Amino acid sequence: MMSHNYSTKINALWTSFLLGTLFHTDLALMPLFHDMEVEHSHTGENLDAVFGFMLIFFIIPMLVIIISTFTEAKSYRYFHFGLTTVYSILNLGHLIADIVVGAPWYQLVLMTLLLLIGLVLNLISFQWLKKV
Repeated sequence: MMSHNYSTKINALWTSFLLGTLFHTDLALMPLFHDMEVEHSHTGENLDAVFGFMLIFFIIPMLVIIISTFTEAKSYRYFHFGLTTVYSILNLGHLIADIVVGAPWYQLVLMTLLLLIGLVLNLISFQWLKKV
């Protein structure tokens, strides 16, 4: 029988998601280590805004892992489910953008895996929300 320890499942999924996101970024930078060009998708933009968004995108899951460990408040579970939904929508958009720009196959595989992790996170978060 599968355990209903939601915080453990949620933390494992968020941790996997964070590691996958870090690896996605790492893969994009790997050409630098082989004296190759790196794609520049934000040319001419305010990079502070891009880096700020990335910082927020990484910090939120870190905080969620900590908070999910220490609380099961119903209001937090609603927030958490909404947050996982937003992340899944962002991941879907990112995957579509990667397909449109012709990202390498390994990035598409990783983004697909991240989307699937996110969808499982949505499911577990929904189950946690419905827990009495």
